[in-house]
Order: sequence, then C-alpha cells, then structure tokens
Amino acid sequence: MAKLLIIDDERVIRSTLREILEYENYQISEAQDGQEGLKKIQEEDFDLVLCDIKMPKMDGIEVLDAVAKLEKQPQFIMISAHGTIETAVEATKKGAFDFIPKPPDLNRLLLTVRNALDKKTLVTETKVLKKKLSKKFDMIGESAAIVEVKETIEKVAPTEARVLINGPNGTGKELVAHWLHQKSARSAAPFIAVNCAAIPSELIESELFGHEKGAFTSANKQRQGKFEQAHGGTLFLDEIGDMSLSAQAKVLRALQEHKITRVGGDKDIKVDVRVLAATNKDLRKEIQEGNFREDLYHRLSVIVIQVPALKERTEDIPLLVDKFLADIAAEQGAPKKSIQQAALKTLQGFEWTGNIRELRNVVERLVILGQKEITVEDIKKYAGY
Repeated sequence: MAKLLIIDDERVIRSTLREILEYENYQISEAQDGQEGLKKIQEEDFDLVLCDIKMPKMDGIEVLDAVAKLEKQPQFIMISAHGTIETAVEATKKGAFDFIPKPPDLNRLLLTVRNALDKKTLVTETKVLKKKLSKKFDMIGESAAIVEVKETIEKVAPTEARVLINGPNGTGKELVAHWLHQKSARSAAPFIAVNCAAIPSELIESELFGHEKGAFTSANKQRQGKFEQAHGGTLFLDEIGDMSLSAQAKVLRALQEHKITRVGGDKDIKVDVRVLAATNKDLRKEIQEGNFREDLYHRLSVIVIQVPALKERTEDIPLLVDKFLADIAAEQGAPKKSIQQAALKTLQGFEWTGNIRELRNVVERLVILGQKEITVEDIKKYAGY
C-alpha cells in the first residue's frame, strides 16, 4: 500500500483529500504546515507528498528545497489556489512531479497520483538495478597491483582516451572496461561489449558495422552494428587480438574518421563512441608476425592498463573468497558458509592459471560439496589440485 503525506494549512482540504485517497486504498498522513511536513518526511518513508504552496512558517517551495537535500526522495505533487504558470514551472524545476490547482479535479488528481507513484516505482527499481550492477562489477582487492589499476581507472575514466586492457584470461579485463565506462561522462549511454574471438571472421564486420538488406544470403533486413548501438556510449572490443585484418582496417577507419559503412551499403554513418579494447595476447608480437595492424595498435593504446594475474595478488584471495561466498549464498538462497584460515592459506598457495574465474568456480564447488565451514580437507578433496 502506497504511503502518502498531505501538507496543507487548510483542514478542509486535508480532510477532502484524505477521504478521496483513502477510498483508493492509499495510506494517508497529514501535516498542517511545511515545518511539520518536513519533520514527518525526515522521520517516515513516504512514496508521495501532496503539498500546498502558500503556507505559514515554511511554504511548499521551501519544503521542496529542503527535501532535495535528504536521502529520502518521495515524489511531490504541488497544489495551490494561488498558482501561476511561473510557480508551476519553478516547482517542476525543483523536482515536483506535477502542479494541480485548487480545487483539484478528481479525475486529474487520481491520474496524477497514479502516474507519480509509477514514476517512484521506476526510480526505485532503477536504483536497485544500478546497485546490483555496481555490486556485480565490484573490483575486489587491496593489493598494490590492483590499487594501481583502480588509481589508473580514476584518472583515465573521465577522459575520452582510448584504453587497451592487457591481461591473462580470467583476470577481469571486462570488469576494468565496465568501470572505465561507469566513471565516465558516457555512463548514462550504452556500454556495448563484443567478444571478437567468439564471432566467425566472416561475420565480425556485420556484427561491428551492421549490414543492409540483401548484403548477403541471410541478410533479410537492415541491421545496426555494435558501433551504431554504442553511439554516445562505450564500445568494448574484447579479445581484439583475434580480429581479422580486414575488420581491423575498418575499425581503424572508424576511429580515424568517426564514421562507419554498413556491409553492402555505401552511405557513411557518423558514430560517437569511446572504444576500449582488451586482449590476452602480446600485440607487439602479433604485429611482428603480421597478425595485427601496427597503426590500429597505436590508435587503441593511448593508455595501457595491465591487469595482474591472480598469482601476482594472492593477498587479495581472502577478500575475493569472502565476496564469492556471499554471492553464492545469495544466489542459492542459503546461509553464507565460512572458511578456515588454514584453508584460505592453502588456496593462496595455488597457481590459479584460470585466475579469478577459476577461483570463483572452485569456491562454488566447495560451497556445494564442502562442510558448513570449509576446511583444508575439503580443498584437498574438491578443489582439483
């Protein structure tokens, strides 16, 4: 049941609104002036506030200003018999959902209340999703190697510089790319990831640049490529070292000229994307062997971030294990398991050729097969070493 607060110095208005809204099964509280209303907002959680503008002690606009500084952000509908267009504009600029003149039209009031509550729900869901996303891509670790990566991200993310992310498989290169995007001015725009190694060479150009209808046998309709989908945002080219030379040439043109041409088309399409790339290969060696274009390498590697292997940051393993234990417990809807210190030390002694991805898999196996408190014996039995 949605919880609403009515702030108005006229008792008749409060009573009328209460009667209407309680009939619609809303939970209603009242305040007779702005100061009392602000105090209630600070003390309780409201989904929506219906607030008069002209009131003694503190008017509605002042209440809006005060609530804007709070962590709690209910939706506001302003109501007034003395409102003007200027007042309505000022209220909406300060965050009010809508402005309704007195006496309120019943149908408009109920529709506006429903719409405001729908917006409140969407805002809340968006915050939850962003929190989950941030948690999913959390960068765990306090070792010198990972701190250096974090510091580089903080410096580089706000710029438009292209970044080449190097590191072995399973170290979290895509995680670095996500943080570069989230901490950039492009964070509200799309983050589009392409695994260049997973797409056949004959399809990579269509995947990146799109195609026109009839460009090839199965091209039944026009299709946007990843460059267009990422317009205004970030394009992450994972495993760039596996991209064909012909596709590399087109990517180079896109970076140089900020435009692409769909497969089978002749029209230039302007694109505004920040390109991040990642690889587990030594691209300089690939250049010497004729597998990678040197001019593209220099375009991509304005900044190079080296993501350390797990064996180079073993002091982070206890933090990573704790994170994985919590995540797996949440996924399974079960209590979080604990792990013995001796067991952690055992894990720190492994090579971890699969890096963080391998560690996560081992922890999940130990959670499923191990005891309530994971022991050294569990690791010897189930870790596969």
